[in-house]
Amino acid sequence: MISSSLEVDGLAAYATSQLNAMFADGNEVAPKALAGSIPAALKRLATCFAEVENKYFFDGKGAVFSHLHGDQYAMWLYFLSNQLHRDGGNPAVCTKLFLLNKALHGCDIFYEIALPHVFLLVHPLATVLGRGNYSDYFVAYQRCGVGSNHDIYPTFGEHVTLRPGSAVLGDSTIGRGCQIAAESLVLDRSLPDNSLYIGNPKTAVVKDNSAPYPLWRKASKTNYD
Repeated sequence: MISSSLEVDGLAAYATSQLNAMFADGNEVAPKALAGSIPAALKRLATCFAEVENKYFFDGKGAVFSHLHGDQYAMWLYFLSNQLHRDGGNPAVCTKLFLLNKALHGCDIFYEIALPHVFLLVHPLATVLGRGNYSDYFVAYQRCGVGSNHDIYPTFGEHVTLRPGSAVLGDSTIGRGCQIAAESLVLDRSLPDNSLYIGNPKTAVVKDNSAPYPLWRKASKTNYD
């Protein structure tokens, strides 16, 4: 369960009003086009937010969602667009939700992208998450990138964190518990578990990274090793 600032009908009306204002193409989206997918999307959101050690995501009793919290709403628009896609919804509406997220938050996360059950976007302006193979407890900050090189995408283990301005591209396998330092680029490289990667392909330094990410709840931290 999740405590939401808007119920199903309110979330449907709110999102469709944004879509119709943003994309005045004469093909208005009715709230009922979203409403059927919202309960499942909220369930996924609750699973995700319940793992975050932050009072705005988990208040000690359960997951909390506010449509006026920018990071949360960016994650919500991904979940909603992806769930609508899973449910066989109109691709044009899925695309509009994707573009709305891009317009509001600068997030480029296409609705077909399979993000994990548990992830976190932190101030995700100008973040692009492509068709990588993601695992739970994935974190992306602002200006992060995940993309291909020669049509090959990266693979991530659990508990991977991309710090601001970092990118992972191509045939890269990032082990469990790794952090990619700010402004660093990983290209066609594998990293062992519990690594801190700093730099770029020509100057990279790899150090030990044994400490868990601080924003996951204790239950997650105990499963980290």
